[in-house]
Amino acid sequence: MSFAERLWKYAALGATSIVGEEANPILGGIAVRHGGAGVLGVIVAVMLGTWAASILLYFIGRWRIDWVRARWPDKRRLLTGALMIVRRNPWRASLAVRFAYGLRLPLPIACGAARVPFSLYLAASGVSSLVWGVIFTLLGFALGRTALRALMFTQRFDVRLGVVAVVLIVILGFMVRRRRANARAVAMPVDAMITTDETRVAVGG
Repeated sequence: MSFAERLWKYAALGATSIVGEEANPILGGIAVRHGGAGVLGVIVAVMLGTWAASILLYFIGRWRIDWVRARWPDKRRLLTGALMIVRRNPWRASLAVRFAYGLRLPLPIACGAARVPFSLYLAASGVSSLVWGVIFTLLGFALGRTALRALMFTQRFDVRLGVVAVVLIVILGFMVRRRRANARAVAMPVDAMITTDETRVAVGG
């Protein structure tokens, strides 16, 4: 494989990581196990891809938060919850941008809207993206090894790949369910606080 082909492969992996999320580093790790990629290349690609996306979301929140609220009115409570988290602890919120399931988009936007210092956000989100990339790339690498051991009954590569894909789908399904549960958990306290504030206004307090 030529240098240009390798570069294109890593660039595509990184650029789609904000959409593919955990699937990208896991699949990248599996490719490393099969000799189709380099572990450092995969980690750097997914790290830079998600980091760049989180920086873009930060500036959207900093410059266009009113547009975001108007464009997605059903997400206002989620954004309010993310803003509350950021204001309580800007550093930890910035550090959690890749691990805050259910808030991966609202949290970087809230960091921008809350005017978290860009240098702080840049460093914290970079660390978050790097650690996330390392963890899930190594998970994919280990999954590839485990799958190969479990699939010694067949020499057909298409069968092995199919079983690995099923395992990956199960893992991603669990992650999606956990993300939705976390999003509901964040929204519930926000609803309670909004109701409390409305009650205080009604009684004049």
